[in-house]
Amino acid sequence: MILLDTCTLLWLARGEGLPPTVAARIDDPEHAIFVSAISALEIGVKVAKGRLTLPMPLGAWWAAVLEQHGLGEVAVEAEIAIASTELPPIHLDPADRILIATARHLGATLLTPDPLIAQYPGVTVAWTA
Repeated sequence: MILLDTCTLLWLARGEGLPPTVAARIDDPEHAIFVSAISALEIGVKVAKGRLTLPMPLGAWWAAVLEQHGLGEVAVEAEIAIASTELPPIHLDPADRILIATARHLGATLLTPDPLIAQYPGVTVAWTA
């Protein structure tokens, strides 16, 4: 099971920016690929601040990307939210902490280029450039 972080999801949706080894891992039919609902929030905030433009409204874009790439969606449950607050203070971004807690909760590998995330105990991170 693989969980994509938000930037990995954006690169996948754009069809650019992913290292070939990461793209191959996502395309491997042996892996179930998921995204967290927190990524929708992160993307929506970027759009609202003018730091990101999508070709359609966020809700339609989100649904289209999940369908096009066969991605499953993981809700941010209270258990995950609470676990994110109990992580060591290595990374202060709340969305990334939710992603870490989600990966740990699912036993998933988190695909992220963020080297700080790999410092957390109990989370498996993969990224090969």
